[in-house]
Amino acid sequence: MNFDLVLRNGRLPEADAEPIDIAIRDGRIAALGRALVCDAPEEDLGGRLVVPGFVETHVHLDKSCLLGRCACREGTLAEAVAAVAQAKRAFTEDDVYARAERTLRRAVTQGTMRVRTHVEADPRVGLTSVRALTRLKRDYAWAVALQLCIFPQEGLLDDPGCEEVLVEGLESGADVIGGAPYMDRDSHGQIARIFALARRYDVDIDLHLDFGLDPAHLDAVEVCRLTDQYGWGGRVAVGHVTKFSSVPPDQLERIGRMLAASGVAATVLPATDLFLTGRDHDRDVPRGVTPAHRLREFGVTCSLSTNNVLNPFTPFGDCSLVRMANLYANICQIGTPAGLAGCLEMVTSQSARLLNLADYGIAEGNPADLVVLDTDTPANAVSELAQPLFGLKAGARTFTRPAPTLHEPR
Repeated sequence: MNFDLVLRNGRLPEADAEPIDIAIRDGRIAALGRALVCDAPEEDLGGRLVVPGFVETHVHLDKSCLLGRCACREGTLAEAVAAVAQAKRAFTEDDVYARAERTLRRAVTQGTMRVRTHVEADPRVGLTSVRALTRLKRDYAWAVALQLCIFPQEGLLDDPGCEEVLVEGLESGADVIGGAPYMDRDSHGQIARIFALARRYDVDIDLHLDFGLDPAHLDAVEVCRLTDQYGWGGRVAVGHVTKFSSVPPDQLERIGRMLAASGVAATVLPATDLFLTGRDHDRDVPRGVTPAHRLREFGVTCSLSTNNVLNPFTPFGDCSLVRMANLYANICQIGTPAGLAGCLEMVTSQSARLLNLADYGIAEGNPADLVVLDTDTPANAVSELAQPLFGLKAGARTFTRPAPTLHEPR
């Protein structure tokens, strides 16, 4: 058999998987099996875990790496929004590109190969960030598939002229429409406009939703209602939803079953949600991180994602989705092998489902988008914060991170 490359003795994420060989031809997975016979170049993985490239469903590349420009003291959401709103008045296309490129390159070296980035557009910043990230999308297609979700961070109905900017962005090629309904006085009004635009341009929806700790008012109910009305099931995602972390188990089940029935996915953003919420508590501070693994029990597609990197919303981050899965497992006190493996699924297969990726996964015929981790099982990948050693995008190596070496005294 003629192959371009064979990865030998790799373990797949399936439980109790024995090492197998992965053969690649023309950028795709051509064969899976044991002791494949061929004369192609090969690399022995030594029983290490091979996963499909990580999927980042919710990150803000346009406002990453802003710490030196924003002086924040309170650490609240309102302060972060105000600080970034001021900073972005000085954004230029080259500036956004440079900061986003720095973040995206870091994500690539952590094994991320598919990204949905939320991009701010309004009358002040216009389409500056959209243009910059459109360039970045083209320039880095060799390493990562970038999807742009255009959205109004500072409100839509209460920001005259904002909808016109969003429309221009959608007509110029933005892939997804987003929103932040809690930034408008009429949150349901914003949701309605976002759904109308989604139908007009036939795009998916990804909303920042229900941020806070008081679950008395949940916009998720309206989102599900409109998802049903528009027939948009499977094409809607909601991010943050920190209010879900404050409801009792029976209400969480009702919410989960509602989301599942409507086909609305959920993204939990552990680093940002943990950093921003509960700041008015001087003891017993609530975590503010919704238990996505519980929502999955009711049939909800769930992902874990980074959200912000080195800015007022989250003043840290290395773009590692393995680290994000580990952080979530710590917060939600998940320690069983099955539970830890489930956390890895929320940065791989579940995230791919949220983005409706039809060609994702390690299967014959799919693109050879693969990451080799320095571990042997999905559970260990999360518990050990396993380092990605190298990755292949469409069969071509995109990064290498050599394993550490101890230099013992002789």
